[in-house]
Amino acid sequence: MRWVDDIVINHNFCPFAGFVRQPGQIRCVVVKGDAGDVIASLFDECKRLDEQDDIATTLIIAPSSPTASFDDYLDVLAICDRMLSDWGYTGVYQLASFHPDYQFDGEAKDSVANYTNRSPYPLLHLIRERDIARYMKNEDDAEKIYTHNIAKANELGCPYFEKVLKEMRSAKNKNGL
Repeated sequence: MRWVDDIVINHNFCPFAGFVRQPGQIRCVVVKGDAGDVIASLFDECKRLDEQDDIATTLIIAPSSPTASFDDYLDVLAICDRMLSDWGYTGVYQLASFHPDYQFDGEAKDSVANYTNRSPYPLLHLIRERDIARYMKNEDDAEKIYTHNIAKANELGCPYFEKVLKEMRSAKNKNGL
C-alpha cells in the first residue's frame, strides 16, 4: 500500500483514492500464477465486490509472469477487459492499469507522463463505475485530473519516480511480493 499512499494519494494522481483509503476500503490481492489465475482472480473479485459494499475497490497485483513484460501485461489486460464484458460487468466495473514499464500510446518510453501509470509491480485496479460517476459529478472536467497528473509528474521528474519505484520494488521483494 506504500505506492497507493506515497504516489497515488500523496501526489493526488487519483483524487478519490484518499476517500477510500482511510476507512480501509481498498482490497489487495496478490496473484502468483499464470494468465488464467489472473483472470480467475478478476472474476472472484468482481463477485466479491457484488456482495460486499464495504469494499470500494480492488487492486489485483500480479508480480510475476505472465505480466512481467509490458507487452504480455497488455495482452492479459485486453483479455480481462473482454471478460468483464462477457461476464456482464460493462457499466458496473472498469479496469485501470498500472505496470513498472507502463507506456502510453504515442509517448516516448522515457516520457515522465508514463510514471502516472507506473507502479512497482504489474497490477489491475478494479473500480466500481458508480463510484467514479459519483465522484465525477462534483468535478468540472475530468481532463483536469489528467492535466494535473502530467504537470505533477513533470514537476517531480523521472529521477524521482525511478528512485521511489526502485525502493518500493526492493521492499516488495523483502516482503515476498
